[in-house]
Amino acid sequence: MALGVLSLGIGIVPPAWATGSQPNDHAGGTLRILAQSDAGTLDPQISYVALTKMVETPVYDTLLTYPKFAGLAAQPVIANLAEAVPAPEDGGRTYRLTLREGLHFSNGAPVTVEDVAASFRRLFKVGSPTAGPYYGALVGAQACLELPATCTLAGGIETHPQTRQIVFHLTEPDPEFLDRLAWIHSVILPADTPARDMGNSPIAGTGPYRIAEYDPTTVLKLERNPYFQEWSHNAQPAAMPDEVHISFGLDSEAAVTAVENGQADWMYENVPLDRLGEVGSRYADQVRIYTPLLFYYATLNVHEPPFTSLKVRQALNYAVNRHAMIIYRGGSAVASPSCQILPKGTPGYEPFCFYTFGASPAHPAISWVRPDMQVARHLVEESGMAGHKVTIIVPSEQHGSATAEDIRNTLETLGFKATVRSVSPAIAFTYIQNTQNHVQIALTGWNADYPSASSFLRTLFSCQTFHPNSDNSPNYSGFCDPHIDQLMDKAAMLALTDRVASNQAWAKVDREIMAQAPLVPLSQTQRVVLLSRRAKNIVTTLNDEILFSQIQLK
Repeated sequence: MALGVLSLGIGIVPPAWATGSQPNDHAGGTLRILAQSDAGTLDPQISYVALTKMVETPVYDTLLTYPKFAGLAAQPVIANLAEAVPAPEDGGRTYRLTLREGLHFSNGAPVTVEDVAASFRRLFKVGSPTAGPYYGALVGAQACLELPATCTLAGGIETHPQTRQIVFHLTEPDPEFLDRLAWIHSVILPADTPARDMGNSPIAGTGPYRIAEYDPTTVLKLERNPYFQEWSHNAQPAAMPDEVHISFGLDSEAAVTAVENGQADWMYENVPLDRLGEVGSRYADQVRIYTPLLFYYATLNVHEPPFTSLKVRQALNYAVNRHAMIIYRGGSAVASPSCQILPKGTPGYEPFCFYTFGASPAHPAISWVRPDMQVARHLVEESGMAGHKVTIIVPSEQHGSATAEDIRNTLETLGFKATVRSVSPAIAFTYIQNTQNHVQIALTGWNADYPSASSFLRTLFSCQTFHPNSDNSPNYSGFCDPHIDQLMDKAAMLALTDRVASNQAWAKVDREIMAQAPLVPLSQTQRVVLLSRRAKNIVTTLNDEILFSQIQLK
C-alpha cells in the first residue's frame, strides 16, 4: 500500500541542541501515549519486551550507554553513570570504571559502588534472560548460574568506595563487554532491591522520571524524579514533559483516530495497514518512519515434532509465501522480504537466501518472495512427518493473525493438520519462551539489544541461551550446535583485532544456522508511528527508538 507523500527516511535527525545542552522553553505538560497491550513485568533486569525498554529508558541507567541522538556517531558506547568508557586491561580481561559523584536514586538514596556490585549479583539471582550469555564471562558467574541464590560473583567485581571505582574481572576477553554494560539488564538499582521479579512494583531508578503508577490493565504513569540532575545530555537528557501517561487496551484503529483528533500524542504500535494511506496523505507531517534492527520470523522448535526433522524445517522455508508476508506488514514501501537471520544494517549482514525458487541475492525483491512448493513437498515426503498436527502460536493482533493463517494454509498444503492459537500480545512473549509449554511454531520478532550480529545469532540460537525446563529461555527454538557455538566464539574474538574479519565470520554463522533452519525468516520492516500536532522535537535513535522524554508539547 502506497504511503502518499510520506517520506521513507531511515531516521529523524535531531535538532542541533540534541548533542549539547538542553533548552527548557518547551518543558512541561503531560505526554499521552497509547499502547495496545501492557508492558508486562516492570523489573528492568527481567523484562525482555521492547515496550518496557522504551518506557524504562528514562527511568533507569546503566554504567555505559549508547548516545541519545541519531546518526553514525551514535554507535560507540559513551559514559553514563560511569565517568568514562574504560580501556581494557590485562588483554581484555579487566575493566576499571569510576562512578560519577552526586548521583541519587529516585528515593533520595545516594548511588554507591556497592549498589553497582549488588545489581550485577541480582542479575543472576533473579534469572535475568541475559545473565549467562551477556555476563557469563565474569569471574564467578558460572557458580552464580548453577546456584543463583548464593551468587557472590567472588573475584568478578571489586569495589573501592573511597575512589568510587568498580573493577570487572573476566575469565576471558569479551569484545562486546562494554556494549553489554550499556544493555538495560545491567541497570544499577539500590542494593536492597529484593532478589525476585518485582512485577508491578516499581524499583527506584536514577533517570529523569520515576514510575508513579502502574496497572497492567489500564495505565502506566511517569512523573519527574525530583533527585535527578542532568550529568550528560547525550547519555541521559533531562526530561521535557512533566508527566507521561501510557494508556493500555485501545485497539490500533481507535488509537489512530484518538491521535488524529488530538486526544493522545503518540500511538506506540505501527499505524494499521488500512489507515496508512489516510495518514500518509492527511497527516504526513505527524508521521515518523525509521528502521530499527528488527525482523519478524516463525520460530520452529527443534525438540517438538514435526520440526525435529531438518527436512520439515527446510520445507517450510521453501514453501512460505514471503510476498504475502510483505503485504501483511504494509507493502514494499515499509517492508522487505527476509530470508536470513541478520537484518539489513546489522554488522556482518551479507545477503543470501537458501530456500526460495531461483534465489539471487542480487535481486532479492524478485527472487526471495517466490516459494518452491515442488522442493518443499518432496522434503516433507522424505521426512515421513506428513499428517502431524501443528499448532501455530501467534499474538492476537492484525499483522500476526493474517500471517498465521497464511502459514497455516501452507502447512496444510504440505500435508500437516494445522491450527492457529491466538494469545494476548501481553503474554505471547513469555508464553513462547517457556519451554514447558512445548510450543511447536510461533510467530514473533526480534529487535537487536545493541548493534551487533551476536545480539541476534548468539542470543537466539546458542547453546548458552537454551534452558530446558525453563520459563525464561530466549532461545525459543531450542537450537544448540556446539560447532556453531565455536564459530560464534571465533567471530566474537576476531572483533578485538580485526572488525572486518569478525563481520565476515558472523556472516558465516548466519549461513550455518540457516542451513539447519530453526526458524523461517519473514520480513524486515520500518516503524511507522503517528504523533499529535502538538508533539515536536521527535528524536529517534537506532537503539532507543523515539526518545519520548525529549518530546516538546507545543
